[in-house]
Amino acid sequence: MAETFSLDGLKTRMHKSIAALKDELAGLRTGRASASLLEPVTVEAYGSKMPLNQVATVTVPESRMLSVQVWDRSLAQAVEKAIRNSGLGLNPSAEGAVIRVPLPELNEERRRELTKVAHNYAEQARVAVRHIRRDGMDLLKKLEKDGDISQDDGRKFGEQVQSTTDAAVAEIDGILAIKEQEIMQV
Repeated sequence: MAETFSLDGLKTRMHKSIAALKDELAGLRTGRASASLLEPVTVEAYGSKMPLNQVATVTVPESRMLSVQVWDRSLAQAVEKAIRNSGLGLNPSAEGAVIRVPLPELNEERRRELTKVAHNYAEQARVAVRHIRRDGMDLLKKLEKDGDISQDDGRKFGEQVQSTTDAAVAEIDGILAIKEQEIMQV
């Protein structure tokens, strides 16, 4: 069975990378408490890493406080540790099966740290898009070498892949700029 080139398939994969970036950036705190802030947190539970939302319920009782209700009381310590080590700069305190997570006021230094985290997320998305581009280009070279497409078609498709990649990277940069502005806003 011969492989076929699909620009739409590459676009879909690139858009999935962009959607993943949006999800990660939604977890970055800007001002008010949000339950999505703890979405990237994974907990060591039952012998594997699990997303926090599969072992607990996150609520927002106040604008500067998150409350995490752990379903299995034996996991409370693991959840507390996972939140503390998540790199979000949070300091949870456990009270039985309920973990209170006060959100510190964002100072200038913390805003800069969050901006760096946002840049890291964006760079990961750019790398993912570049990997998708490389996969497409490799497939085109293989099809050209095997004689399934002409050199002209290979060049034309290659240019389409590059323009799609450029558009995806520009979209990532735009999303990052908006989030950066949101974080730095006092």
